[in-house]
Amino acid sequence: MYDEVLQTLNELEDLRTVPDQLEARISEKRFLTAVEVLQTALRKLRKPELDDIGALSDLRSYLANQETALMDILVEELHEHLYLKSPYCQERWQSLAKNQGAYTQNYGDSAAITPFHAVLDSLDLEHPVTEDPSKNPEADTSWYIALLAESLNKLGRLESAVDTLNQRLPVELFSVVNETINDVDQRHPSSLRGGSSNSQGLHIYSSRETQMRADVIYDLLWTLYGKFEAIAEGHRVFHEAVKSLARREGAGNTSQLLGSFRELWNLYQNEIRSLLHNYVTTDADIYQSVSSLRNGAAVNGNKDPQRESLFKFSEADQKSVEMTAEYEALDSIIQTAVPGLTSNGRKSQALGKKTSLLGRESRKNTQGGSLDGKNTPGSYKSLVEPSVFNMSLLLPPTLVFIQRLKAIVPPGSDLAASTLTSFLDNFLVNVFQPQLDETLGKLSDSVLSEIDSFQQDTDWRLVARRPVFKGTTAFYTIVTAFCRMLGTIPHDQALSALIITQMMRYYERCFAWFKSLVAKAQDSNTAQDLRFSAKLAITESEIQDTIQKLWTSDTLDRELIEKEVGLLIMRTNETPLGPSDVIQDRDVISSLCLLYTSMKWLSTKIISLRHITRHNTDSSQPTMPKDQNRRWTLLNDPSKANGEQQGPVYLPMTQETVQSFDRILSSYEELAGTVLLTLHMEIRCRIIQSLRVALSPETAPYVLDDREIKEPDPQILFLNAELIAYDEIVVRFLRDREIAFIRTGLGLLINSYLVSNALSTQPMNMRGCERMQLNILVLQQNLKNIEADVDLARAAKYYGLFEEGPDAIVEKAKQDKEREADVGSAPQAEKFSYDELKALVELCYSVQLADPERGVNAAAKRQMGEKVLALSEYMWQT
Repeated sequence: MYDEVLQTLNELEDLRTVPDQLEARISEKRFLTAVEVLQTALRKLRKPELDDIGALSDLRSYLANQETALMDILVEELHEHLYLKSPYCQERWQSLAKNQGAYTQNYGDSAAITPFHAVLDSLDLEHPVTEDPSKNPEADTSWYIALLAESLNKLGRLESAVDTLNQRLPVELFSVVNETINDVDQRHPSSLRGGSSNSQGLHIYSSRETQMRADVIYDLLWTLYGKFEAIAEGHRVFHEAVKSLARREGAGNTSQLLGSFRELWNLYQNEIRSLLHNYVTTDADIYQSVSSLRNGAAVNGNKDPQRESLFKFSEADQKSVEMTAEYEALDSIIQTAVPGLTSNGRKSQALGKKTSLLGRESRKNTQGGSLDGKNTPGSYKSLVEPSVFNMSLLLPPTLVFIQRLKAIVPPGSDLAASTLTSFLDNFLVNVFQPQLDETLGKLSDSVLSEIDSFQQDTDWRLVARRPVFKGTTAFYTIVTAFCRMLGTIPHDQALSALIITQMMRYYERCFAWFKSLVAKAQDSNTAQDLRFSAKLAITESEIQDTIQKLWTSDTLDRELIEKEVGLLIMRTNETPLGPSDVIQDRDVISSLCLLYTSMKWLSTKIISLRHITRHNTDSSQPTMPKDQNRRWTLLNDPSKANGEQQGPVYLPMTQETVQSFDRILSSYEELAGTVLLTLHMEIRCRIIQSLRVALSPETAPYVLDDREIKEPDPQILFLNAELIAYDEIVVRFLRDREIAFIRTGLGLLINSYLVSNALSTQPMNMRGCERMQLNILVLQQNLKNIEADVDLARAAKYYGLFEEGPDAIVEKAKQDKEREADVGSAPQAEKFSYDELKALVELCYSVQLADPERGVNAAAKRQMGEKVLALSEYMWQT
């Protein structure tokens, strides 16, 4: 009995020292020993011989409470290392995120980072973890996590700890993201982030602005993904530790203990999707956080209890007496149990946010997360303004992170590594593509609706050899910016089709502008209401065909020019041109020249974007193969991690898509061709309309008195001024080939018109003919400044025959016939047709024929008939 009493007293003495031993082991982070001390003490207290000792009741209560407290401490320690709160965890994630320079190189410095597979291999999880009192247990985070798992299992609380981990996972990740954003925000002054706060995403960034935004975005993403990777590594270590424990102990179904990795990945998706939303989408009403439904907001008329925030610590009055007393009591208990446990300030600061988010996130996570990209997690502060162009900066680091995450996913888990990018597919199709369409449309609208869109670009020399529209250069800037961005994301023909659609819109706008320039009235839309030159250029006819052949021929064919002149004079004689049929405004001519140069420049630039790709992914087609993997791996090239496409810019297209692209290019070329033909015909129509007025006796009578003729007809002077002005505009805007195409043949047209329409001047006397000769001389002198080697000698010689009289005309026909018989043919320039000479004979008698006295009129008709008969005898004799 005495021995038993002594043994009991020894056990009581041992039990008395348990609280001190337990607290010492906990403070030393020797949790395995702490669990062993606690469990040994609890076993002793359960001995029957100690049941009746009342002095042990307080110790029993203390140790029971310490069992729960120890479990809480182990869980907190696990969170400290899983979510990088411990200072011992900083080196690992910083190594993953540092050495980025301008954050445009490869993901981390592989030489400075121990590969994760090596970290796993260094852990001996096949045997129970043993503590080394001489070492700091926290120095090796992976080993420490395994130690905590072993301790929790030994305590019998592993399953509860896993449940707590799963519940706190969304809150912890939210805190990590939020803290990272705040840290990056502090490192980058808002004035050095590029862009305009009021652009609503409609801004084409300069290279400097792009670099400024890239610095901020890469700093954020590399830092955050470095933390995410370190967190995932910690979860994988915990996974392996739990798995080895289950294997050593022969546990059966461990799916509940090992299923947290899918939950982690679902939350990673939510956070990444939220970041993509924040920096890509601009429509806050559409992509608003579901937190708008908080506080019991109605869903389809009913309250959703899981979306309600039951309470928030942040809403409590923290200065109230009751709150202060309760907090101090709680803090005292925790400090007494584990000194230093409450030193982390981040948890207390985030407590209000965690509580309000917990219900919402847990609901989202149980559903596995929404893949439509619209059910985003809580909103974060945006460090740069949202824009679709940010996608080229966001995707490469994201893809590199996902690629590295594949090496961390436990083999054999229900999370297939090949499906990690599936949520990005959904984001591209359901969020990014509509946003791209909207932004592209708005940017194009801004170009098309600008008042100065069809004005000359003041900086055209920087981009083109000839002046072009301001709107054209702006539109091409938009197209290349989008093509450059598309080069950094997976090819999708639906995205290429968006750009092709805007190209067609721009063509339609330019064609509408062309029609407004050549319309007779502002609201004209039909071909009948267009200027005569535009009708000839648009309407298929023999004249149009001749002009097109003339433009496409290697040299300006004389025969084609003569055919064009003949057809044009015949057409305008049938349908005389009035002032409304020609363009009177010189600014319109300038605009037409600009339209031509702009369409030619744009088509040349656009064709350089043409690129056929073998990847035929098209999310707009419902029959898109399900196994399409968007070739995300193509973007894991480190050289693309700077978010900017290197080298030439292309628009990737399939054989089907490129057909639409080629049709638009043809449309640009056709419009340019139509404008050039209009310019070619306009100056000729202006000559014909002016000469028609100049030859009309109503506006320019050619029966003059005997006073000396000193000045040409005013209409001829006006025509000369218009020709010089027209030529100056053409020379200022067009190339030499187009200038020659417009100039060549003007002299031939004037020559032919003055001869073939000589009867329009009747009646004409000798003084009137002198004025005509002066008109011809003035026209020729002026044309020498426009067309090379111009000569109006044929018209001058024709009216010279008038001055010599009808006998000279008949003699001219006789000489031409004799020369033709002797030589074979008279020179074409000197030879006149029967109709031309007959008209000249009639013009010689035009004054007498116009005489109201019957006798004079009759005699003139008789004489004219004799001359015409003689003329026909010479002209038609063989």
